[in-house]
Amino acid sequence: MKKILLLSLVVAFAFTVNAQTSDKKWAIGAGAGAYGTLKSGGIGLMPELYFSRFLSPRLDLMLKGDLGLFRSGLKSNLDLANAFLNLRLKLSDETKNFQPYLFAGPGYLADNTVSNFNFDAGLGAKHYFNESLALYLEAGYINGIEYKRDAVNIHDNLWKATAGLEFDFGKAKDSDMDGVVDRKDKCPGTPAGVAVDANGCAIDSDGDGVADYLDDCPTVAGLTSLKGCPDTDKDGIADKDDACPDVAGPASLKGCPDSDGDGVADKDDKCPATKKGFKVDASGCPLDSDKDGVADSEDNCPTVAGTVENKGCPVVEAAVKDPGVPVVENVYFDYDQSNYITGEKKKIDHVVSLLKENKDLKVNLIGYTDSKGTEEYNMALSKRRLNSVAKTMTAGGIKKDRISQSEPKGEANPDATNDTEAGRAQNRRVEFEFIK
Repeated sequence: MKKILLLSLVVAFAFTVNAQTSDKKWAIGAGAGAYGTLKSGGIGLMPELYFSRFLSPRLDLMLKGDLGLFRSGLKSNLDLANAFLNLRLKLSDETKNFQPYLFAGPGYLADNTVSNFNFDAGLGAKHYFNESLALYLEAGYINGIEYKRDAVNIHDNLWKATAGLEFDFGKAKDSDMDGVVDRKDKCPGTPAGVAVDANGCAIDSDGDGVADYLDDCPTVAGLTSLKGCPDTDKDGIADKDDACPDVAGPASLKGCPDSDGDGVADKDDKCPATKKGFKVDASGCPLDSDKDGVADSEDNCPTVAGTVENKGCPVVEAAVKDPGVPVVENVYFDYDQSNYITGEKKKIDHVVSLLKENKDLKVNLIGYTDSKGTEEYNMALSKRRLNSVAKTMTAGGIKKDRISQSEPKGEANPDATNDTEAGRAQNRRVEFEFIK
């Protein structure tokens, strides 16, 4: 018997399942003790074996078998066999190591003389050594069977006291396979492979309400709207994506401010006070295509270098043919264009005013181009430029007979070199020649 109990102990310790609870619903127990009659006396050995099934946190159902071995002389004889179907009422929480209980239930008793139904009742306690193994102790009453012996009615009831080991087993349901059984799982739909806490919920290391597996910044508390990342300047851009995390700015500039609204972040803007609406370069400075110091947005001749005083247009004095004849500025054109540059009309209007004030004057128009293009093409282009200026003058009230157009000159008589853009811009012109 000692060898059997030792073997049972070794086997039970080899398992690491939970104690018999709603998670682990089955148990098997084996033990031995003593029994005796309440009237006639005598003590015998009582081995027992039981199976139990968890019903609720307070009740277990037990199927138990007891044997009575009574020693007479040098021989132990089987005195009785008793099977019971007991209910075990647990008196403590199932998570406690020490668990007292009451038990009772119907049985069937067979001894050497008779057999019949009976019942038992008693109390006991379990003490769990680990998550799978418990020592149990029980003391109980067994109702005996009434029978006649030598014409005498005999009804001898029994007492018993046993001790043994209980091993609990079974597998609880874990729907999301996260290692936390459904009964204890507060987050039963956790995706496969996600690390969870004791409640079965995905781990949230920084405590910001966003689980680590969904958190782009799992070690720093942040906002749910930004996948768990912080936004120090509250501009709606996570600090990890914000080029200026301490100062609010638009998403188009990676969270950096743009004080003058020119589309270049302040940190990269070499001209942070650019006027609103000005076109700027990559450094945030106003575009100045002709490099004359006048921003394109204010330059009446943005492709031709001029002076600040003349709003970016060049100042070229016309030749004086006769003493006392007015001097006016040339009209300039963009490359390969017959319409004069925006802003040049005021020069034509000035010529119109002079003609109206001096009825004895006529004007001769002379048209030129730069050196680009064929001679034939440039002659035609200079002719179209003459026509463009003459049309504006007649629209201003000057009769055609007061306007003469010399033969177009094409690229002849350049005012400046044709080797630079600035020089070529001065050569694309119409000149005015007053005649008394």
